Amino acid sequence: MSSSKLLKGSLATIVLKLLEDQEKMYGYEITQKVKAITAGELSITEGALYPTLHRLEAEGLLTTQTQRVDNRVRKYYSLTKEGNAVAASRVAELESFLLNLQKVLNPKLGLG
Repeated sequence: MSSSKLLKGSLATIVLKLLEDQEKMYGYEITQKVKAITAGELSITEGALYPTLHRLEAEGLLTTQTQRVDNRVRKYYSLTKEGNAVAASRVAELESFLLNLQKVLNPKLGLG
């Protein structure tokens, strides 16, 4: 299994967390932020990101606004009130899952 398959399962949570921290971001900015935070270890493609953004928007978790920047229209994404609540919940759920996964992978560490 490649890391891109692992990333796909947590992409929505990553997007929600970034928007929780940054308030508003545009698509390319999200891809670059993930790349910077992970020192290039994780790379989000536009083909994976935009369907995720559109799905989160359809679920009522994101809102959009367009802004003209250097003669280009940029679409910014922000969390809705519900999106903020869901972001916190999904981040906590993923953190718990990762902790339990570490327990399975490294039982000698005695995590938790």
